[in-house]
Amino acid sequence: RVGTGLPTHVDVGDLVQSGIFGLIDAIEKFDPERGWRFETYAMQRIRGAILDDLRSQDWVPRVVRSRLREAERALERLGARLHRTPTDFELAEELDIGLDELRDLYGQLRLTSVVALEDLVAAGKDSGSLVDTLPDDDAVDPVAVLVDRDNRRQLAEAIAQLTERDRIVVSLYYFESLTLAEIGKVLGVTESRVSQLHTRAVLRLRARLTG
Repeated sequence: RVGTGLPTHVDVGDLVQSGIFGLIDAIEKFDPERGWRFETYAMQRIRGAILDDLRSQDWVPRVVRSRLREAERALERLGARLHRTPTDFELAEELDIGLDELRDLYGQLRLTSVVALEDLVAAGKDSGSLVDTLPDDDAVDPVAVLVDRDNRRQLAEAIAQLTERDRIVVSLYYFESLTLAEIGKVLGVTESRVSQLHTRAVLRLRARLTG
């Protein structure tokens, strides 16, 4: 699932190996007394280990990172001026490119959008893992005592300001663990279009949480 949309030179076997280390780490650190289900806890540890390995490889070209920063700054400027989430047309105008070029840009930036949602929750703060923010019906203690309430509030507010379709993509991808192809079936669109929506949603969340 994490490997969806990654460049062909990324070895899936390496991702699996990183995930195994994450699983071992989860087994060693899991504390059933905290009320989490092991599956929920291990999923985040495995995902985090894979993403940490990808980051260490610096597999995203420098020019793509530069365009990502440019798009994020444009979203911040537009958001400050409009006091709402800008449309793709408005973002394209701000970047002085056409809509087709913007969609091509989303295609390039999707390589940078394969991030753990805890990166968005943290957004420059010293906060815990996303696993601390996930609700668990079987938890013994209220979730509120396990998390940073301010970070959760900011994330919830940022997600609420996304378009309905973007909110659905974020929910299905990060909280329901559906693949992009599976989300495409739910929305009735192609996997490529879901990839664009996912990238756009992540960019907008990053702009709001780091602005």
